[in-house]
Amino acid sequence: MAFPIFDGHVIGLISYNLSIRTPNSKEKNGGSTAADDVNSDIIPSASMLKQLAIGVETTKIVKSMKDLMILARDYSPVKERAGLSLYAMKSFVVGEKEDKFAAEFGRDEKVMSFIHLLMDPEGHLSRRKTRSCMDKAPKVTKFSKEVHGAPPESFVPELAEAMGSIKTLKKMALFWSRVVMELRRLWCEGKHIPGIPTDEIPNLNSCLLHQQLQVINCCISRKQRRAIATASLDSVLKQANNIAELSHPPADLLPESPHVYARISSGKFVLRLGADKQLENTTLLDTGEPVYTPVMQEWPLLTEDIIKETEEFVLRTGSVGAGCSQLLSDMQAFKAANPGSILEDFVRWHSPPDWTETNDESKQATGGDISPSRGHLSTRMQKEGNLWRELWQTAKPIPAIRQAPLYYEDLSVEGILNGLENISPSSLFEQLFVSLLSSGCAIAEARVSSNEFLYKVFKECKDYIVLICQSKNWVEKANDICQVYETMAVMALDPERVIKIMNAQPDQTHTKEDPNKLRKTPSKNQKDNPTAAQSSTMFSKKPAKPISC
Repeated sequence: MAFPIFDGHVIGLISYNLSIRTPNSKEKNGGSTAADDVNSDIIPSASMLKQLAIGVETTKIVKSMKDLMILARDYSPVKERAGLSLYAMKSFVVGEKEDKFAAEFGRDEKVMSFIHLLMDPEGHLSRRKTRSCMDKAPKVTKFSKEVHGAPPESFVPELAEAMGSIKTLKKMALFWSRVVMELRRLWCEGKHIPGIPTDEIPNLNSCLLHQQLQVINCCISRKQRRAIATASLDSVLKQANNIAELSHPPADLLPESPHVYARISSGKFVLRLGADKQLENTTLLDTGEPVYTPVMQEWPLLTEDIIKETEEFVLRTGSVGAGCSQLLSDMQAFKAANPGSILEDFVRWHSPPDWTETNDESKQATGGDISPSRGHLSTRMQKEGNLWRELWQTAKPIPAIRQAPLYYEDLSVEGILNGLENISPSSLFEQLFVSLLSSGCAIAEARVSSNEFLYKVFKECKDYIVLICQSKNWVEKANDICQVYETMAVMALDPERVIKIMNAQPDQTHTKEDPNKLRKTPSKNQKDNPTAAQSSTMFSKKPAKPISC
């Protein structure tokens, strides 16, 4: 294996020495090789990466996870999904199907731990929280951005670990169907997916899977906010009805409730609807009433695939309808929250650069006829046929909660969940591979960064991985990536041993001999133990199990 960025002889020598088994208690008890002795409770093991890489390679001809389920020829929760009610989904978690799943995966600790995380996200403490060395320094966290993975210690790397610990494609397909089923259950019950931000727009620097899970959590948060806004509006309407029932309401009752009523230019009091909070030091130009920011409809949640589709649609049709719909919605919400408002009031709040306040110099230039509290719109806003003016004239005072939705959370999430059920296995494994890789490297970097000597070697290894992962054909070099990752993990977990290896044979670090030859030459221990000889390669000579298994 060549390392074009750093001295390949040094890293080749480290990799070679780490692949040699040294006598210890684990060996005597039939343990794994030194290279495989990575403590996965701290840093994900390279064997998990290798298993995901095998998944990428062996499922390229399979179109969807449903197809993989069919080829697995075994119990398939996906086949039963169509007729599944919420009650049936709950019984799936606690009933007979749970027993079948436990019987299939009961010995897979990581798999069961991950399922428990989904079933009880509040009570389950993630293993990743024990990795206290992880910090949020930019040099550590930007790696996932560079390789388009998922943030360290988030849901997707946890999922990748669990998937990477499964040894057959059949079980991988069964496990994935269960994960999607649990995601659907969380959505139906209004519970956030653990390890995913609860209310952040999709991070386009992350893999598509992470973005889609962000959308699900955002939709849950939006539905919760809508419920609060609906309750608030109902409360205002109830209060207004109580006042209306009084044949002669006290004269001082209405002015004391500015958040409920506003006086319009005719002197009448009109009910405010959908008001959020008062805007400081700002009043309506015509009535002098305080300005309230309205509760507005939120923008659609866009993942990278939806953005691409939208851009293609705009280029093909020239449509800008989405932007107009959002602007009209904002105007209607503003009118409802601020009775008696005019276009200038809305522009002052929604687009301040398009409004210029009148100062003393302007007042003197016009002979003092203009009130100092007024100003004027920008040139573009004053042009005849301006879109904002046309929309303002058609806008009605309707609170956002009563408007036609601009974005349907239920349809969006249902589309995502259906897409996850039918996701291409190769695409899924690629995203999991890159996410686990970036998470493991970030955790390892946090441990190595304090050692200047090792960190220099580590950084060059990381740069090599980034260079490979950013290429289109990185899957073809997954073997190299796994080997470099294995070396980086041991640097983080056993730095003294790595330094000792490098210092013990300084002459070999400058030899002209290809370090790959060193790896290809089996040691005595490797000759005696074929398993150890195969530990540094991703694919063994034995072919992978067929998809139907």
